[in-house]
Amino acid sequence: MTDDLISKKELLDLTGISYGQLYRWKRKNLIPEEWFIRKSSYTGQETFFPKQQILLRIDKILNMKDGLSLDELADVFSPTLGEVEMSAQQLLERNIVSQVSLDLLKEAGREQPQYALEQIMMLYVLDKLLMSGDITRQEGALLIDVMSEHYYRFTGKPSELVLIRKMGVPSFMLVTAGTEFYFDNGVKVVLRQPMGTFMEELKLKLG
Repeated sequence: MTDDLISKKELLDLTGISYGQLYRWKRKNLIPEEWFIRKSSYTGQETFFPKQQILLRIDKILNMKDGLSLDELADVFSPTLGEVEMSAQQLLERNIVSQVSLDLLKEAGREQPQYALEQIMMLYVLDKLLMSGDITRQEGALLIDVMSEHYYRFTGKPSELVLIRKMGVPSFMLVTAGTEFYFDNGVKVVLRQPMGTFMEELKLKLG
């Protein structure tokens, strides 16, 4: 078994949650159905999970469950986009994005008077990756293009953002979560992040 997966038994032991809690959270859509991966093992069929994602999700649930109901938590973790519109000034005042990201958006010719949640999401991802130093301004411009053109295709679906480089030349991809892809030896995967994580953070900021 790869280090990227964790068995159900290991998960319950490591997090201290019960079998009942795990499956109650699944029924409430706090944990996606596709994260329950059935595989053959020497003991028969076992359930495994994507290790990094499930540990992060359970940590969030445990930290947030005292302040929010399970239904409210499910809304936070849902990838579905709601009906929200905000101006650039509102995004700045609520500290959701910085002026740097808005300026980059303007340079890309995609400035708008009002931004829907899908576009706010794009700005939030751009701002977060720029401010963390994970991407350059040049890569930020590429990110704006790929999210503006293609992110709508993943509405309501789990997806991932991938940044690759070959000979120093960057390229972004949006892919369905869990997709396997292979490159030649000259390609380096620089960044691969679930979009759901960004959406959860953004929803908490939007309140």
